Amino acid sequence: MARTKSLLVLLCTLAVVSPKCLSDIDSAKVELEEYIDFKIPDINPRYRLHYHVTPPVGWMNDPNGFSYHDGEFHLFYQYYPYDSVWGPMHWGHVSSPDLVHWNQLPTALLPENEQCFSGSAVSIGDTMALMYTAHEVTDKEPYYNESQYLAFSDDGIDFYKYEGNPVLPAAPNGSPDFRDPKVWKYGNEWYVVLGSKTLDQRGRVLLYKSKDLKDWEFLTVLGESQGDMGYMWECPDFFELDGKFVLLMSPQGMKAEGDRYKNTFQNGYIIGSFDYETNEFHPEVDFQEMDFGHDFYAAQTTEHNGKRYVVAWFSMWEVPHVEDVDGWSGAMTIVRELKLVDDRIIMKPLDEMIDLRHHTIMHGRLRSHEVTALPQATELIVDGNIKQKIELYLQGVDGGGKVWVRWDPAVGKVVVDRGAGDVRQVEWSPIGSTSWRIFLDASSLELFCGEGEVVFSSRVYPLGGWKLTNLSSQSLKIEAYHLKRTVPA
Repeated sequence: MARTKSLLVLLCTLAVVSPKCLSDIDSAKVELEEYIDFKIPDINPRYRLHYHVTPPVGWMNDPNGFSYHDGEFHLFYQYYPYDSVWGPMHWGHVSSPDLVHWNQLPTALLPENEQCFSGSAVSIGDTMALMYTAHEVTDKEPYYNESQYLAFSDDGIDFYKYEGNPVLPAAPNGSPDFRDPKVWKYGNEWYVVLGSKTLDQRGRVLLYKSKDLKDWEFLTVLGESQGDMGYMWECPDFFELDGKFVLLMSPQGMKAEGDRYKNTFQNGYIIGSFDYETNEFHPEVDFQEMDFGHDFYAAQTTEHNGKRYVVAWFSMWEVPHVEDVDGWSGAMTIVRELKLVDDRIIMKPLDEMIDLRHHTIMHGRLRSHEVTALPQATELIVDGNIKQKIELYLQGVDGGGKVWVRWDPAVGKVVVDRGAGDVRQVEWSPIGSTSWRIFLDASSLELFCGEGEVVFSSRVYPLGGWKLTNLSSQSLKIEAYHLKRTVPA
């Protein structure tokens, strides 16, 4: 490795380039990967997930660049390797042949004068292009500026930033909040949506068009809060699904309304119609939350072979991140497939998740108040009579976190309760199956009700594996499978 560094320094000395020459950046990348390898043995594995993407060390938040390129899926993420709290943003990087088994790749983007905030990835032939938000600190209020940058790669691993950056220097109204580009191609032109806000603090999504990703034309405000949907719309995505168009975004500043909007920030969608001739989006179904759990934010989608997939940050802002004392923080949800049924999106686990089943732990009935132990990485399929109450209690074999999962037919709600009043609940009207499918990992729970019409994603921190108690008055049919590891240990 020292020999590689010496060569890089020599090349930098010989090249006639700017002071921040390419070889300096390459050297910084080499040093970062050495640092990551050095720090990995210090990670405490007690809450380390088995089949969810996590950072090798340090901090992770939003998914970025979720895409399919050159025969593999790619997923990037907001990343700060030097501490397990948020810091100057890099782009971490993993790839997968099937969205279930993941390979860790070198850090894709390192900050220079700009922090590398969220964005997306597209293919231009054999080249992968990233479009991301450059967040720069300034000396004038509001003390930051956001513009849009490009980076390219010929091999899908090593990225270089476009010399003509920024390609989108400012929002049309001059708002400094102008971020999270999501790019797609329609016909021979590229489109991008960006999150922003009005000058009177209402969230909005902007739509642009380009022939080459470099010169952009502002088209319209695709969607905008009327005052009841927050002060900023982050991480927008816009796509066609089963004949309708979906505007997916993460509003900040929505007020809680009963059971709804109880997280720090929200993640949801508006269903409507869109015309590429007029660039007009006509909402037909009001905003709905995408996931009803405690920890789901900044969701991003991609499409391949006619299927639309989604992944989200499996955490939340301004809440405790229990694993941060262990040298890492943050995770991604499992990838889900999206379908549109009537006026809502349903999310289903991928068929490939079945391949993770290492062996069967249980296939039978769990009597009322019976207890069984489960490994950290477990899939549960739960069947009961939904005309009666159902209640599961999950806790750590050796203590730690606990969670109750309940169904009450009298009110028609599913509940995920982490104790101390930390409850998320929503009405459930099954459209087919009445089973629950629950994915447990070392510090997470994902509950899919029925066909996926109601989904909860919540972080829970048990110690020493899971202990399941059936608190229902009825016995329940349980299938339990130990799941394989699909991410680096």
